[in-house]
Amino acid sequence: MDFTLSEEQLMIRQAARDFAQNELLPGVIARDEEQKFPTAQIKKMGELGFMGMMVDPQYGGSGLDTLSYAIAMEEFSKVDSSASVVVSVNNSLVCWGLETFGSEAQKEKYLKRLATGEIIGAFCLSEPEAGSDATSQRTTALDKGNHYVLNGTKNWITNGNTAEVYLVIAQTNKEKGHKGINALIVEKGMEGFEIGPKENKLGIRGSDTHSLVFNDVIVPKENRIGEDGFGFKFAMKTLAGGRIGIAAQALGIAAGAYEMALKYSKERKAFGTEISNHQAIAFKLADMHTQIEAARHLVYKAAWDKDQGNNYDLSGAMAKLYASQVAMETTVEAVQIHGGNGFVKDYHVERLMRDAKITQIYEGTSEIQKIVISRDILRD
Repeated sequence: MDFTLSEEQLMIRQAARDFAQNELLPGVIARDEEQKFPTAQIKKMGELGFMGMMVDPQYGGSGLDTLSYAIAMEEFSKVDSSASVVVSVNNSLVCWGLETFGSEAQKEKYLKRLATGEIIGAFCLSEPEAGSDATSQRTTALDKGNHYVLNGTKNWITNGNTAEVYLVIAQTNKEKGHKGINALIVEKGMEGFEIGPKENKLGIRGSDTHSLVFNDVIVPKENRIGEDGFGFKFAMKTLAGGRIGIAAQALGIAAGAYEMALKYSKERKAFGTEISNHQAIAFKLADMHTQIEAARHLVYKAAWDKDQGNNYDLSGAMAKLYASQVAMETTVEAVQIHGGNGFVKDYHVERLMRDAKITQIYEGTSEIQKIVISRDILRD
């Protein structure tokens, strides 16, 4: 085993870290309070190649590996998960899905602009009654020959209002169950496509999460991704990679909280000495560091599996399950180490604690990850 990062990966880490500190950190508390989308920051991320990291350069991407992407996600998420989730969705779900399964015409029309950050995308699977149960799609796409007529509602869509391109999962043939589901590319502004109010969220408040409503939206046949009935498989394969991105986000949230707690413990004094000298605090830091390092190995292993062409369903699910658990536990402990200061916004850790919770929910809840893991280990 070789745990050494390449020179290029180390450069990616430093570039992402510098960007997080210099561009994301200023104003991050205000953006959270005001639920303000990080428009300027996302634009700069696109200019630096972070919005299409794994996309082939012929389509405007950076041509990097999944591990480099995970490393960048970790650094961004230490500071601003509202920005990093935009990077995650655009890279893992939208760009990867289009490059891997889209037609050449779709790549030319959409992928190039998405990979450069000129526009951003959204992935639309969840519904009021089809979150974890992705097979129960109520959104319908009726086949009318040369086009589909799309009707239904999607919930909790990241980039819901800022996106220009939406990958929508819908049921075409109910009798066929999950084999009757299709994935369609929908453009903002198509007649009958409405965007609902922005959700008022606990965490990642800077990202824009909306419900989407489709009323007889006409979607050309050439906007279908893959063959008829490929939609469910498309969604599952895409989400498997998306879990690596969210696992990296959870890892970054945990690492960011830990770094803040470590620094604070060396500055804050109680009973005549820095609180890091008290065993109660030192042991908390030891546990946090160990758990974060374990999570990092799981995340990097899942990314490595994807880069090697191995099946990463199991490793990705384990990485997301554990990293999100560590994010939640670490941020709670970081608040505890900060004491009363941890409960106020100026010290950032309460925001990281709020942001951590969503990593146990989106891109497949922790319970869904356990289903994926248990099915895999019990298969034989």
